[in-house]
Amino acid sequence: MTFFSGQNKRAGRSLAGWATLSLFLIALGGVFLLPTGFVIERPGQVFNVMGEINDSPVISSSDLEVYPSESRFDITTISLLGNREATPNWVQVLVAWVDPDQIVLPLDEVYPPNRSTAEVRAESTAQMEISQQDAIAVALKDLGYEVPRNLYISSVLEDTPASRLLIAGDFVFEAGGQPVTTFDELRSQIQLSLGEPMPIVVMRDGELTELEITPEFRNDAYVIGAMIGYTYEFPANVNLQLGDVGGPSGGLVFSLGIIDALTPGSLAGNNHVAGTGTIAPNGDVGPIGGIGLKMIAAREAGATLFLAPIGNCDEVVGAIPSWPQCSSRERLGRSKKRGGEIGQWPISSSTRMHQLGDST
Repeated sequence: MTFFSGQNKRAGRSLAGWATLSLFLIALGGVFLLPTGFVIERPGQVFNVMGEINDSPVISSSDLEVYPSESRFDITTISLLGNREATPNWVQVLVAWVDPDQIVLPLDEVYPPNRSTAEVRAESTAQMEISQQDAIAVALKDLGYEVPRNLYISSVLEDTPASRLLIAGDFVFEAGGQPVTTFDELRSQIQLSLGEPMPIVVMRDGELTELEITPEFRNDAYVIGAMIGYTYEFPANVNLQLGDVGGPSGGLVFSLGIIDALTPGSLAGNNHVAGTGTIAPNGDVGPIGGIGLKMIAAREAGATLFLAPIGNCDEVVGAIPSWPQCSSRERLGRSKKRGGEIGQWPISSSTRMHQLGDST
């Protein structure tokens, strides 16, 4: 009896130990699968703007001839895992932390607490649409077309100087007695008012109207309390379609692609070029975020040259030691030649040929 009783006790203790270990592992696994306060950035897809998406060309025009090209210009993107409604689990976060091809970011840095996922995505989509319009304008100006741009009131804030005077949809032509065609010009006139009443001429319902607004001093600047947008009067129809992609960083590549598509020959020869960078209405190329991940995406897609904004230069140098060639750019300009050498492209860095979109 003693022998069998000892065996039963040892078996009971062993069973209890395995049960405890199993529960611990289950609990630990549950913890690792819990949501986190992080999102993960990864290299995303690349899109050749000289090609097609869903059997439709990325660049098309019903008014201008579109020429074939041997060049390939890739827009690079970042893939984002997670949002405010569904974050990555701890296993995914820990793996990403040790993977140099992934970046872990706090959730609030990408999705602010006071904004929904839908709002953030809508803003990203709007940024892409504005970037495409700017790219079309910059490219058409470089090709010799006149592309007028008009400022308009996109919204008016309550209890501000502009409320009950300006309305959404007003086109702004003058401020402080001076013509204004850019946001900087309008802002300058508002600051020059020093808080005194100033005239603003708008077009409303097809008629010019002069209003008097008294700017207020808030947060170290004079303001009128209106959100300003701008729109172009394009001389020809140019369409861009890229599917479900957001953000403003495709402007540089879109501009190059449009110039290549609307002129005979191949702007970059038969080279495979990738790049990133915002494009301003005057042709300036602006810095972007996540450039290291975009360079990885470009390398994996087979690109042999990467175009980067000069503002990202510190991040670019040495980011991918095996990269064949990387060139940082500040402005777009225009030269006479076309071909595979970057010096022959409508791009300039510290030496300015002329800004793409400037008159010559």
